[in-house]
Amino acid sequence: MKGKKASAKLMDLLNQGVAREIQVSIQYMWQHVLWIGIKGFVVKDALKSIAIAEMKHAEVIAERLNYFGGIPTTKPSPIFVGKTLKEMIAQDKKDEEGAIKLYNEIIEVSRKEGDEVTNRLFRQILSDEEDHHDTFSTLLEEI
Repeated sequence: MKGKKASAKLMDLLNQGVAREIQVSIQYMWQHVLWIGIKGFVVKDALKSIAIAEMKHAEVIAERLNYFGGIPTTKPSPIFVGKTLKEMIAQDKKDEEGAIKLYNEIIEVSRKEGDEVTNRLFRQILSDEEDHHDTFSTLLEEI
């Protein structure tokens, strides 16, 4: 046994988080690489920065899952790069909304299980995801 026990539900949610973070880190980085036009020039650095932050989230979630004796997934959730900048940013906003929903669920489950470390970790990640959502929402208004 690696560390304390977590429920199968919490471990599954953590693996969903890993898959999601891998997905968006790849998705946002490829969007950064494929940016198009003058408006794309404005958002490419934000995409790269957020992609890096998402990969760091994948790492800490995987470490937490490993602590519980779980095996982090290596398979991302479906990646959607998009063909237009507006399509890209609209999808990114939607993906952040999904993360916010998932991480609120993880916070609730970890609270019920008395797992303060996971709860605190995901409250911080949730704050980051809300910032990312705000960035994409603002960018979408200008595209």
